[in-house]
Amino acid sequence: MPEGDTVWLAAQRLDTALAGSTLSASDFRVPSLATTDLTGVAVHQVRSYGKHLLFRLGDDRTLHTHFRMQGTWHLYRHGRPWRGGPDTDIRLVLSTADWQAVGYRIPVIDLLPTREEATIIGHLGPDILNADVDVDAVIAGLYQEPERAIGDALLDQRIVAGFGLIYVSEGLYLHGVSPWTPIAEVDNLPRLVDRTRRLMSANRTRGAQASTGDLHEQHYVYGRANRPCRRCGTRIRFGRQASGQHQRDAYWCPHCQPGPGPTSLPARA
Repeated sequence: MPEGDTVWLAAQRLDTALAGSTLSASDFRVPSLATTDLTGVAVHQVRSYGKHLLFRLGDDRTLHTHFRMQGTWHLYRHGRPWRGGPDTDIRLVLSTADWQAVGYRIPVIDLLPTREEATIIGHLGPDILNADVDVDAVIAGLYQEPERAIGDALLDQRIVAGFGLIYVSEGLYLHGVSPWTPIAEVDNLPRLVDRTRRLMSANRTRGAQASTGDLHEQHYVYGRANRPCRRCGTRIRFGRQASGQHQRDAYWCPHCQPGPGPTSLPARA
């Protein structure tokens, strides 16, 4: 699933292209909105919240989309070929005089009154990429479940919106703590959250998600199961953290991130 920085960058690009313009056409290719026509409606702004995109429109409605695992927005000038996939993957097209925004494989598309946005994002924790994010509120939310594994909790969008597996894996590695460490036992939790936030923030404008400083070898542990740790040479491990109905993945170096681990370790290439 795309992380908060990917969604933030998509919002910035869509806002630059569409905000202040009037839609000359719209094409919804989902049954629930198949007859919807936004022609003549202005786009006020496009904003992200965590992993959600909010297109705020001039008729006091909000178009909400979520990428889930495979969704993406592409921007094209009129007359340019569309290259995001086959036409059967297109779920929505928004056109202005200058641009065509094409939504590929987007599984979540809603149109609702802007005043009701809370029904979509109100259950989420603070948006970690918001310039005014209250990190203290994130810390307080984490401490509500002191025995919960830190790797699992940081991926819970109800606690903090925007973090995904890449940044949680890399943030925990840089902090030197196992993903299975109970929240109450994490040393200097505010530093962990702030460092992971700054790591994501530093990457958000460039489309890369590097934590090593090397765009060719971007990650310390994420996606590197069974490969040697860049610091100590120990084999990177992969495991799954069960939490209610969810199973969240985890990557870590057992030497550089001492602490508890899973009871069983599934193989991961």
